Amino acid sequence: MNLADRVRTAAERIGTRTVLALDEARLTYRGLEVLSARTGAFLRRRGVRPGDRVAVMLPNVPEFAVVYYGVLRAGAVVVPLDPLLKRREIAAYVGGCRARLLIAWHAYAETVEAAASVTGTDCLFVVPEEFRRLLRGVPPEHDIAPTAPDDTAVILYTAGTTGRARGVELTHGNLLGNSATVARMYGLGVDDVVLGALPLYHAFGQTCALNATVHAGGRLALMPRFDPARALEIIRREGVTVLPGVPTMYIALLDQPGVSDLSLLRLCVSGGSALPPAVARAYETRFGCTIIEGYGLSETSPVAATNRSGPGGRPGSIGRPIAGVEMKVVGEDGAELPPGRIGEIVIRGPNVMKGYWNDPDATATALRDGWFHTGDLGRVDEDGYFYLVDRRRDVIIRGGRTVYPREIEEVLYEHPAVRQAAVVGVPHPELGEEIAAVVALRDPVDPDELRDFVRERVAAYKYPRLIRCTDKLPTSPTGKILKRAIGLPADLPAPRR
Repeated sequence: MNLADRVRTAAERIGTRTVLALDEARLTYRGLEVLSARTGAFLRRRGVRPGDRVAVMLPNVPEFAVVYYGVLRAGAVVVPLDPLLKRREIAAYVGGCRARLLIAWHAYAETVEAAASVTGTDCLFVVPEEFRRLLRGVPPEHDIAPTAPDDTAVILYTAGTTGRARGVELTHGNLLGNSATVARMYGLGVDDVVLGALPLYHAFGQTCALNATVHAGGRLALMPRFDPARALEIIRREGVTVLPGVPTMYIALLDQPGVSDLSLLRLCVSGGSALPPAVARAYETRFGCTIIEGYGLSETSPVAATNRSGPGGRPGSIGRPIAGVEMKVVGEDGAELPPGRIGEIVIRGPNVMKGYWNDPDATATALRDGWFHTGDLGRVDEDGYFYLVDRRRDVIIRGGRTVYPREIEEVLYEHPAVRQAAVVGVPHPELGEEIAAVVALRDPVDPDELRDFVRERVAAYKYPRLIRCTDKLPTSPTGKILKRAIGLPADLPAPRR
């Protein structure tokens, strides 16, 4: 039950069809099978054994898939790393998982070598032509290491948007099941072309772009770095039919000439963070393009729930649990809450991680009572549709009243000048916390106008007294706004009552 079996199965069935496309470069299923088999053989020659960790620091290029499946074929564990990590971060992750080898893109050689010198980790740098020549000298070993469903396939280091990153252990069973469910749920087939703009080192990109596409026998049109104008060009040229993305991608595309071409897509899927309802409405009204919102975390492989298109969908909802997965909303005491009540979303199913790498205390806390505790606050309606309210740690308590930042952010997104918005709590000597908003603008607007806009639409204690305008908000490579990196200045104007 090795995840790499999917490549061999597809190669036997549709070997001559293209699986990966990057500009003019094309790789067929048979080519991916042979190159990953050579990679697996090469790793065994380098002393990599089943269960060893191999760190992979590659952008969205065909070599990512070759190495990814090659590591799995050898029975080893893939540890995908963000190519933009710095020396200290690389050393922490590689050292933390005790990687046997670090395979990295040639452009990052200086930073990677500096990090590897700290941990004593062997490195292999991928230069496309040289890498192909290296593999041509290694006879392919088409045998795939046998693995059990609960054997670890991938260790994903969480984005750490609000705290330190942990290594999420996802098994072959987790990833096989989740990618198959995604492919079935979205009706992926051999004629589909999926835009590979999501980072492949992240759970969303791996499951919903790479593994689901391979499972279905489709084609993945790669983008090493997301750029909205470039994305539209690839959509037109490659005939993209399915676009998995994060809200910041959809927001960026809105401002592009030719964005109406998105109406030609068969399916748009949003995940990673909450999609502002105003953005979803803009796609629906301007282009007749429905974006289906899903929900999940790295710890859930990642998809746990999805909304539906058409009459079965609920605007603003993250939908219902996918097949085989259970979700419920619980209170502080762990008891299930009735529909409409806000509590923590917990998840149980075959998609839930094995645990956090080498962190039994964090694993026990997250996987208590047989459920994965997400830390996300939400509610469920009478029909079983879930609604995400906010992250528990992001909730603001102002003068004893609870304020959910996401609610205020959604109002800010309704203002036509606002492109990005983040609402956070800042210390206040009397109220405990005050509400602050940092917004990136499409067009110039006075902060007082934005403050009044929100005040007219929410209760008096909820609107942001502090507003700062900026050109761009800091985001992770997966598109999440990094609230901890916003850095609100100490000289913000005094709060308005």
